[in-house]
Amino acid sequence: MQGVRVVRGALDMARQTQLLSDLREVARAAPFLAPVTPGGRKMSVRMTSAGRVGWVTDARGYRYEARHPSGVDWPPIPGIALDVWRTWSGVDRDPDCCLVNLYGEGARMGLHQDRDEGDFRWPVVSISLGDEGLFRVGGTTRAAPTRSVWLRSGDVAILSGDARLAFHGIDRIRFGSSGLLRDGGRINLTMRVVD
Repeated sequence: MQGVRVVRGALDMARQTQLLSDLREVARAAPFLAPVTPGGRKMSVRMTSAGRVGWVTDARGYRYEARHPSGVDWPPIPGIALDVWRTWSGVDRDPDCCLVNLYGEGARMGLHQDRDEGDFRWPVVSISLGDEGLFRVGGTTRAAPTRSVWLRSGDVAILSGDARLAFHGIDRIRFGSSGLLRDGGRINLTMRVVD
């Protein structure tokens, strides 16, 4: 689909390591949560956010909030993540939110659209760190055909234009395929303009 782009190796190992260190600081300020869908299903990923707002889900629904559920402000988006956005997004506005998903062994993310933002003209830019993840992307309807690609640590994926509302997800990870995270697993950062 036009508008889906994967940039292989956008971050070298030194920048991946620094970004991981920065994310530890994000998680200290705004600890990872075990999210629950509005329907009450526990998600297999853990998540936190950085930026002006953070993405949350609970019985009240999917939404952006100005504060972590603990009441603290979300920490700033790490500089390396902002550099990626500024290099690959193709827009001149910085993101409002950087959602950080942590995938442990067996975690996945079902096909979904990113629809909680106010203006879909802005792209979605994601960074993969750690274990490889099988990224599946389709069209703007759930029934559209999909294609899959393994995302490796340091890769950047962009959904823009016609693909901004494409259904996408992570079918599985190759647990232990990277040594970046000491205990294995995958981190995905997803940056978005919210309003």
